[in-house]
Amino acid sequence: MPIAESMASFMGDMQARSLVQQCTDATGLEAHLGAGGAGCRAYVGFDPTADSLTIGNLVGIMALARFQRAGHTPVAVMGGATGLIGDPSGKTAERTLSTRDEVAGRVERIGRIFAGGELFDTTGALPRLEMVNNIDWLGGLGFLDALREVGKHFSVNMMVQKDSVKERLHNREHGISYTEFSYMLLQAYDYFWLHKHKGVTLQMGGSDQFGNIVVGMDLIGKKHIEDVGVDAGRARAFGLTWPLVTKADGGKFGKTESGAVWLSADRTSPYAYYQFWLNAADADVERFLKIYTFLGPQEIAGVMAEQVASPGARAAQRTLARQATRILHGASELAKAEAATAALFSGDLSALDGATLAEVFASAPSSTHDKGALGGEGAALVDVLAQTTLAKSKTEARQFLADGSVSINGAKAGPTARLTSADLLPGGVIALRRGKKSWHVTKWG
Repeated sequence: MPIAESMASFMGDMQARSLVQQCTDATGLEAHLGAGGAGCRAYVGFDPTADSLTIGNLVGIMALARFQRAGHTPVAVMGGATGLIGDPSGKTAERTLSTRDEVAGRVERIGRIFAGGELFDTTGALPRLEMVNNIDWLGGLGFLDALREVGKHFSVNMMVQKDSVKERLHNREHGISYTEFSYMLLQAYDYFWLHKHKGVTLQMGGSDQFGNIVVGMDLIGKKHIEDVGVDAGRARAFGLTWPLVTKADGGKFGKTESGAVWLSADRTSPYAYYQFWLNAADADVERFLKIYTFLGPQEIAGVMAEQVASPGARAAQRTLARQATRILHGASELAKAEAATAALFSGDLSALDGATLAEVFASAPSSTHDKGALGGEGAALVDVLAQTTLAKSKTEARQFLADGSVSINGAKAGPTARLTSADLLPGGVIALRRGKKSWHVTKWG
């Protein structure tokens, strides 16, 4: 993981990946961070609206990782305080407030994501990732202090012009509470506090955060005038945003039929995560390689050339799935995901353990059956098929069996096939398949 010689390599990398939407002063930022070396610090904030983050949030985590790889210090800010309020950006209605214990629990779980896989260097060869929680400084800020130290620096006229507020004000049905209206001031105070106490000079985020970032920069400038304890060099502050990621077809990114694609293994398994990227559309895959991997421009160009030469091999999707899964979950989980994928494709499930089988078939249709029927001569497959999603009736089941299109745990089944206890896989299941892709899991208990 080489350390870049200057910040220009970080900015150049971000621009090459189309990850720069807005920058408050691109030339000044390059010069500032290029001269500052490892002493330069940038932060991205993560509010705990759930007990995990999604691949939409991963853009920010990867930005911090790229910042580290450029030889600088990344700072991840957990929103233990702002998570109690809720950011109105992109929301059409007021959030439901969570309890302090709920938010604290989510912060703890989200923090584990940053320590997994190969996201950040932990060897000491690069500046270490620093994680902080804004409850540590906002939690002790009294209401009067907030009004005097922060509120007096901003006019309501300015605040209502921000997109995140303006859209809600125009929606008479929902409106916006004073609580969420004040969110931008809390985020501004975050940047000011981190600038003053941690030396952070760059805040990064999605394009919907640009207004909040600028408010933070304004507060830093105004407080600098008052606070003679902050030297002139530390008064510099910058903001950088990236485009919100969408699919080429206009669909909402990061969503599947079953919901969000999460970064925690207990919410989206490494196998399911691998499959998500493996199934990326051709129109999206090059862009996703730029955003969700550390591959350089030449490496990505090589992969795409291979894709053009042999589209059916889907080299780009396979590279994306391998790289993205290893980065988030590590090499060991990647190996398991690839083994499970190969077994599912070939139909040979014998080498998979119970936990992996459960992952592989987590989203497959299933049904429950009496294990006693597997004794003696066993259960006629034609009868069982009619009770699954693979056949609508016994007549249809007989036809599929006659055609040789049905398999038991990957082995082709004949017209008179029967299921016995010898067919049970770990976990007490028997996997039936029709054709190459239609699976149904029968559970016997």
